[in-house]
Amino acid sequence: MKVLIINASPKAKGNTSVAVDEMVKTFNEEGIAAEVVQIGNKDIRGCVACGSCGKLGKCVFDDAVNEIAAKFEKADGLVVASPVYYASPNATLIACLDRLFYSSSFDKTMKVGASVVVARRGGLSSTFDVLNKYFTISGMPVASSQYWNSVHGSAPGEAKEDLEGLQTMRTLARNMSFLIKSIALGKEKYGLPEKEAWQGTNFIR
Repeated sequence: MKVLIINASPKAKGNTSVAVDEMVKTFNEEGIAAEVVQIGNKDIRGCVACGSCGKLGKCVFDDAVNEIAAKFEKADGLVVASPVYYASPNATLIACLDRLFYSSSFDKTMKVGASVVVARRGGLSSTFDVLNKYFTISGMPVASSQYWNSVHGSAPGEAKEDLEGLQTMRTLARNMSFLIKSIALGKEKYGLPEKEAWQGTNFIR
């Protein structure tokens, strides 16, 4: 069983990494493999709504997004971790997730999702809310913790002093591991939920 973790911080050894590393240690203890992909310094453009992915089965811009999509397809869970920029995820992560979720055609149903947000002080809840919407539109159960999945820190490494935040990360990883294992057992016995044919409606008649 495997979890893919997207770290969107441009600082490879910053406070977002502190939070992610705490989860990785716990996943290892739970027997879940964890792979971290660092995208904060990558040049990832946003979606241009060209529709080419419907024909190609992948995004027309062949960059890190398509590489992540291949890893995501094989994973049982996805963690997206972001620093807070103006009470929102940073632009690199939004560009990545918009294209990742829209252009990839594989079934994401029952892959477990979790978001992690890191800030000096504020904007955590709104950032957390934005990230969770990628999961809830895709049939992905969202893992929870003992508190919202947030860690505080300003200077690099300062998040190590946020003992409650780090405990929240460990609890999140344990809960996510439990969900992944439970869903695997459920799929083996019951299969995935039945799906109806999609009925798309517009508000313009």
